[in-house]
Amino acid sequence: MDIIKKAIDEGRSVLSEFEAKQVLSSYGIPITKYFLVENVSELDKAVGEVGFPLVMKGCSPEIAHKTEQGLIRLDIRSSEEARKAFAEIQKDMPGGKGAILVEEMIKGSRELVIGMTRDPQFGPCVMFGLGGIFTEILRDVVFRKAPLEKIDASEMMEDIKGHKILGSVRGMAEADREILADMLIRIGQIGLDQPNVKEIDANPVILDKQGRPVAVDALIVLNGKS
Repeated sequence: MDIIKKAIDEGRSVLSEFEAKQVLSSYGIPITKYFLVENVSELDKAVGEVGFPLVMKGCSPEIAHKTEQGLIRLDIRSSEEARKAFAEIQKDMPGGKGAILVEEMIKGSRELVIGMTRDPQFGPCVMFGLGGIFTEILRDVVFRKAPLEKIDASEMMEDIKGHKILGSVRGMAEADREILADMLIRIGQIGLDQPNVKEIDANPVILDKQGRPVAVDALIVLNGKS
């Protein structure tokens, strides 16, 4: 894949979020609508395409922790807010410049994580569990060796301790398990197809109001040479 080859040729071990989402999207994994902008003119066009509310994030392979660095703005609801956020984020970017992601804001209170890690013995293994801040706190995740069949993906959903979060809880729609299963299968396929991908972390994957899962953030770590 050209995106991965280019990054490796440049000596990089991490894709930017923009690049990572391009990889996921190319495999049919549901992600937020997004645009990468570098100036106010591009920003205005992106805002018109995405609509409100939206999210803006600093975007660079060198940025690993956007929240801690103050490079994320949520729930932006006007062009004036977007322009202000653009200026603030760009000022705090390394070197005071850089591209910014403009994305739709997915509303939902349930956050999951899906991913892939390349085990030295078993090869690419798919991960699924509770996402957001709960990934590190609760460590409620399970793994399966790729490739996955639909039955494997379904079992993974039931194997986490917090599996009831996928049901119709407190008036929230039941998670679309068909889409979730497909996402897990496709994440595993990336690991099989792309030997230079060491790790994938789509976190959080938010269940929207209809229970459909959407990856709103993505990290891809690379290894090896092209």
